[in-house]
Amino acid sequence: MKWFNYSEFDSPDAPGSGNLMEQDFLEMLDEARTVAGIPFIITSGFRTQDHHDELTRQGYKTAKNSAHLKGCAADILATTSRDRFLIVTALLEVGFDRIGIGDTFIHVDNDWEKNCALIWLY
Repeated sequence: MKWFNYSEFDSPDAPGSGNLMEQDFLEMLDEARTVAGIPFIITSGFRTQDHHDELTRQGYKTAKNSAHLKGCAADILATTSRDRFLIVTALLEVGFDRIGIGDTFIHVDNDWEKNCALIWLY
């Protein structure tokens, strides 16, 4: 990868788990980072079931069968409208079609077992 290290995708409770990310997802994300021209700061990548359950207990909106658990999702820090635009535009350009937009992050995944061609809000 040109722009990322596997450790950026580690579940907080499992050092080295970023290596469990799906390679095709990472290649697309790396390409999107090039297209966007701005840093992509990963706030959540791979998640262990324990970490995912803890996020749910803390009140975060989490999917029961989250793509984070499969290593094919990431949340990218995005706190300005301009960053959101650049990130979402780049993600779409490289072929991602599952994007969630939150106040402070953009979720992206390529979980082929889920509906595609979706953009949602948190």
